[in-house]
Amino acid sequence: MPPSPTRCPWPTKPLDIHYHDTEWGVPLHDDRALFELLTLEGAQAGLSWSIVLAKREGYRRAFDRFDVKKIARYDSRKLAALLADPGIVRHRQKIAATVDNAKAFLALQREFGSFDRYVWQFVGGRPVDNRRRSMAEIPNRTPASDAMSRDLKRRGFRFVGTTICYAFMQASGMVNDHLVSCPRHRACGRLGACRT
Repeated sequence: MPPSPTRCPWPTKPLDIHYHDTEWGVPLHDDRALFELLTLEGAQAGLSWSIVLAKREGYRRAFDRFDVKKIARYDSRKLAALLADPGIVRHRQKIAATVDNAKAFLALQREFGSFDRYVWQFVGGRPVDNRRRSMAEIPNRTPASDAMSRDLKRRGFRFVGTTICYAFMQASGMVNDHLVSCPRHRACGRLGACRT
């Protein structure tokens, strides 16, 4: 008999396990949710995903449920309040980058009709279904994440290095990096592609 499927080894805490089993790798096409994910991945820089995931509700509260139009209008008083908020990562540059990214995000929506349409072009509009057998096979960047990072930076985004972009691609289901031994690999592989 073949061995029973086992979850990817990286989630070890209950919140991480729930995230892995319900969200990570599921193709995401909602612009608000994509902006939230891009923000959280940027906040993770230099930290662990567990720390940021534990503060996710704090981020949603502090950043107006990731209403991009509201965030793009934040002033210095709001930025000062965010820097004092223990519910988020209080990093001045990351907070300021979120506001700048909201402005750049709105410009992308105007140009492409949606951020979804823009971002999924980096994988040809369909999830890349990888067949990784071990964590050692999973890269921290790819030519697609390099291209995404370069283009986002050119458009004024910050905290969007290629490693952050690849983590975003994994999390948003643009690439399926669940190990083939994980039950979520097959489940995510059956889910939909980009709406055009």
